[in-house]
Amino acid sequence: MSEHNKHYWDIDRNKDYGISTSTPNQKVMMSVPSGKEFNTPYSMQDREIKCRKDYPVYTGVVRYFPDALMEVSKVSRIGNEQHHAGKPLHWDKSKSTDHLDALFRHLIEADEIDDDGVLHLAKVAWRALAALQTKLELKELKQ
Repeated sequence: MSEHNKHYWDIDRNKDYGISTSTPNQKVMMSVPSGKEFNTPYSMQDREIKCRKDYPVYTGVVRYFPDALMEVSKVSRIGNEQHHAGKPLHWDKSKSTDHLDALFRHLIEADEIDDDGVLHLAKVAWRALAALQTKLELKELKQ
């Protein structure tokens, strides 16, 4: 093999990663930009994407960072339990909007584990993604 971690070559990505299955019918709620509907197919023209191969989400993100994305997903779960205990997983965007300030607060302690057992660096990544998502949604609203 090579220097890549075990997940790089692992093609069986649907195995159990210790995620709770106590509520098998639990709904996952996702936020979508204003004017769009979740689970509705949009054409590439609707999204202004000229070539879908320019966006290798699986091969260029998920396959590059499987372990990091698992940690970031843990941040989502723990945050949901903190702000909406017992409710389906969703991003309540009204709870915190100071993503860049929070990112840097966590970055100061990047090598440490937070009180909830999560690496501060995972929270840095979550906040970076939240800031980027918010920026892209605001840009889309202006168009």
